[in-house]
Amino acid sequence: MIKFENVKKQYKDGFVAIKSINLEINKGELVTLIGPSGCGKTTTMRMINRLTEPSAGRILINGEDTAKADPVELRRNIGYVIQQIGLFPHMTIEQNISLVPKLKKVDVEKTKKRVDELLDLVGLDPTTFKKRYPSELSGGQQQRIGVIRALAAEPDIILMDEPFSALDPISREQLQDDIVNLQEEIQKTIVFVTHDMDEAIKIANRIVIMKDGEIVQVDTPEQILRRPANDFVKGFIGEERLNQGITLPTASDMMYTEVVTSSPKRGLASALHIMREKRVDNLFITDKDKQFHGVATLEALKENYRNEDLIVSDIMKSNVQTLTADAILTDVAEIFTEGHTSAIPVLDDGKLVGIVTRASMMRGLADMNGNGGHD
Repeated sequence: MIKFENVKKQYKDGFVAIKSINLEINKGELVTLIGPSGCGKTTTMRMINRLTEPSAGRILINGEDTAKADPVELRRNIGYVIQQIGLFPHMTIEQNISLVPKLKKVDVEKTKKRVDELLDLVGLDPTTFKKRYPSELSGGQQQRIGVIRALAAEPDIILMDEPFSALDPISREQLQDDIVNLQEEIQKTIVFVTHDMDEAIKIANRIVIMKDGEIVQVDTPEQILRRPANDFVKGFIGEERLNQGITLPTASDMMYTEVVTSSPKRGLASALHIMREKRVDNLFITDKDKQFHGVATLEALKENYRNEDLIVSDIMKSNVQTLTADAILTDVAEIFTEGHTSAIPVLDDGKLVGIVTRASMMRGLADMNGNGGHD
């Protein structure tokens, strides 16, 4: 969707704001640009709609070089939201939202309908708000109008330059929730500049961390928290955020070590006998060295029971999701959410050391909430 190819920005006084960056932003992604003051994040964003012109390299939108586009037309097709909001005080809310569609000569009735839809989208009743003036709205309400004004002409790309930073913490939190919910519905390509790591983690599909005009790391919030690229990223994220996962229970805290196992060569009749005796639905298959091979379910045993030539290795499921002992609670919960398993094997160097069940995971949750004494 948006591609930076060796893009550089050098000003007339010789200052190099951007040092030959390469970046690709996918369609429908919300990407945050973040870094310390002067790192080049706003310059990078402003080069997309040519409010700042690159000194070298190319910026492509859908494969088309933006340098060859008419800059006015380019900007009309890209939504833009800034910290100062920039609503026209002498215009009603409806007139403010309708401004770009009017410039693009969109049908008037279609625009009126669009205004109502957008106000509804951010929880502002059209009959109450569209005839009001900006001064009659709170700061948070004005910023909501700024966001939906950028959506009014239905652009594929929206640029947002620290749009919530001037708001009080409660309004800011609400607008962050709004943008996450809005993005789920509209699926636009959004480039969002922020200096707030918590904000980036909350709203972004991917985070671009910048320093001194260069990109230091590009990744999902999850991977940046788990695998910061270097000491600068660690310092910028902050120890508190990096260490927050350490207090979560791990698989080793949640697992049962008494597991009903079987040799791969066991016959189905004796395997079924063991499962009934132990009152379990799964038999975990290991060899003499405790190396894990797979899981034989009670259902699979019953289905194949009449075939006397089969052994458990013939009917076991070998392609099963497993955990390491240091996997944290969120990893465990994700497997249970996505799959239909009732127990997850925990392995250490391929050897079965325990299993985590839904019940033991809930015990881990209780521990995390302070009910089970886990520190």
